[in-house]
Amino acid sequence: MSKPLGVANEDAIKLSAAERKVVRRRSFKLLAALAVPQKKLFILTVVLVLFSNAARVLLPVLIAFAIDWTLPQVREGNWSALGWTGAGYIVCAILSGLLLSWYITSAAKISQAMLLDLREQVFRHTQRLSLEFHESYTSGRIISRQTSDLETLRELLDQGVSELASSCVFVIFTLITIFFLDWRSGLLLCLAAIPVIILFIWYQRRSEVLYRESRVVSAKVISTFVETMTGIRAVKAFRRETANDENYSEIAEKYRVNSVRSFNLFGVLQPGLVLIGNLSVAALLAYGGFRIIDGTMQVGAMVAILLASKRLFQPVEQIAMFYSSLQSATAALEKVSGLLEEEPTVREPAAPRTVGKVAGELEFKDAVFGYGDGPVIMEQFDLQIPAGQTVAVVGQTGAGKSTLAKLIARFYDLRSGTLELDSVPINELSNKELRRHVVMVTQEAFLFSGSVAENIALGRPGASLEDIQSAARAVGAHEFIMDLPEGYDTDVNKRGGRVSAGQRQLISFARAFLADPAVLILDEATSSLDIPSERAVQRGLQTLLGNRTALIIAHRLSTVQIADRVLVVHDGKITEDGTPAQLIADEGRFAALHKAWKDSLV
Repeated sequence: MSKPLGVANEDAIKLSAAERKVVRRRSFKLLAALAVPQKKLFILTVVLVLFSNAARVLLPVLIAFAIDWTLPQVREGNWSALGWTGAGYIVCAILSGLLLSWYITSAAKISQAMLLDLREQVFRHTQRLSLEFHESYTSGRIISRQTSDLETLRELLDQGVSELASSCVFVIFTLITIFFLDWRSGLLLCLAAIPVIILFIWYQRRSEVLYRESRVVSAKVISTFVETMTGIRAVKAFRRETANDENYSEIAEKYRVNSVRSFNLFGVLQPGLVLIGNLSVAALLAYGGFRIIDGTMQVGAMVAILLASKRLFQPVEQIAMFYSSLQSATAALEKVSGLLEEEPTVREPAAPRTVGKVAGELEFKDAVFGYGDGPVIMEQFDLQIPAGQTVAVVGQTGAGKSTLAKLIARFYDLRSGTLELDSVPINELSNKELRRHVVMVTQEAFLFSGSVAENIALGRPGASLEDIQSAARAVGAHEFIMDLPEGYDTDVNKRGGRVSAGQRQLISFARAFLADPAVLILDEATSSLDIPSERAVQRGLQTLLGNRTALIIAHRLSTVQIADRVLVVHDGKITEDGTPAQLIADEGRFAALHKAWKDSLV
């Protein structure tokens, strides 16, 4: 079975015939899956659109009936026929309006339900995708999928689909009516379909590439803005404003040019349809005039046919507008369906195991690992960490320290070999089970919108305020939290509630300690702390890590002093292993790092 395309080709402007077929099938399969839960409402809308358009199409027929049959009755003094015809016209007009209103509201319910389902799918799916995907697929692109692309689909589903269905049914009913009134005029009108179809094919071929390019450039506009605002401190620090302005302006200009080209194409399509419609009506008028002179057509029939044919091209123009929206929405749907087609590289086990109370013993056995399809960076790796041991991992940048942490947290899976927690392979544990026993604190201390207490409680939802405060005291965060305007109830994102980078890290520490995991991973988590804060955290660590397995990855060797054991990692291999005192005495790589650190303190 071939690997799904996913987001692999989403920046491609032109697709091969095979790729186009796969992408279209994938996109419309998603659309169909969204529509299935709304099938009862779909049936109702089909009935409504049929009857509302049937009533609407009867109007010119009643006019023809009035001219050719009712008016002669009036000349003879019979006014009842005119009254009944007028009453029938009013009833059809009211019925058509009421049914159309009901149809529009029902179609809106369908479109909004489908959009809600799709938004939730995108949100759930992107959360569940593995870290490997998020480290390569920028947040700006994901935001573009959730905002710009879904907004384009909303515009199509809110207005386009309902108008398309109504217009198509109206066109069919109108053609049937014209054939009923005069089949020769119906055939003449059908000849107009030939240039209409040619015009639509011309538009489709040229607009498909343009709209796909438009979605690609639109995503770049959004992602460039998001990345610039996310890194605004670096922008200010390196005076990148002018260069960023030029870069953003260049991308925005591409989007403008692409949009203008799209409108130019539509500027040919719609006037072309208007021209064909007017020429068709003129041809019918001339043809009908000759038929009336010959006595083979009645005046009422010709008037009805002209009214119907004139109204016939109004929905055709609406179909053209829908087609323009469809091209744009199809390109957006391709991007969204591609994102939803991506599969987590770290998958839930088919039959997850439970481990009950976890001691925290970790063991790598013949582990082989590499990022994605890249080279192997960890080969035949063996390591055992007894339960309750605090292990510090040191080494140069790129040596494999963070990789070790990510593997234990199961952000990535091994290519081969095993990683066991209490003799159970971690890939046989459910993610929920693993997260209960293994918690990782990273260098980027992220706080969610809400109070300080709510952010700490993420470690154990439902925890009491006393437990939250105890965790904060343990890591030395309680004092500064109490100094905030509303203490633990302070909103971290509001004015007055802003906290420093070091304080954010302490809050994330409290969150991890409240979770009470068997294994705690600190991935350079003290790098943003000042010396007093770091000392407070180290005191908390010495107290709270007594019965836990801990893996500490840090450039600051001061943090290493609380470790029972130190691992020196180089090129994905453990080159030194022992207590801090033993490695300092061995005068190896760690001893050199320790000496350099001691010298920096002088």
